Amino acid sequence: MKGLKARDIMTRPVVSARKGASARDVAMQLLCGLYSGMPVTDEAGKVEGVITELDLLKAVKEGKELVRVTAGDVMTKDVTAVNADDPVDKVLTVLMDKRYIRVPVLQNGKLVGVVSRCDVLRCLIEPEFVTYM
Repeated sequence: MKGLKARDIMTRPVVSARKGASARDVAMQLLCGLYSGMPVTDEAGKVEGVITELDLLKAVKEGKELVRVTAGDVMTKDVTAVNADDPVDKVLTVLMDKRYIRVPVLQNGKLVGVVSRCDVLRCLIEPEFVTYM
């Protein structure tokens, strides 16, 4: 992990939602993309929030119809992001301290990637298993 930066392990390209996207469409994207959350950005790529499965489930529990609410209505607005040049140690600290599953990665204030817990684990392990077909 020594010497690695967020840019070295982040997932890209990154999918983000706009605030006006329907929560139903976001749910469909999460289901099809096999991830549990995504950043919400403005037209310039600035992160305005994060929407997760938990946010969507909370909306449903509150009686909201996902087709009638937007990502902006249900997203988590207080989001901590990291910089692309931040060391992986700092990214890990954010993930652990905030109990985040993923954290947006910014460069010049714009979204360029996402680092998840799995991305950090992936950079720490050397696979010892091989499957031959």
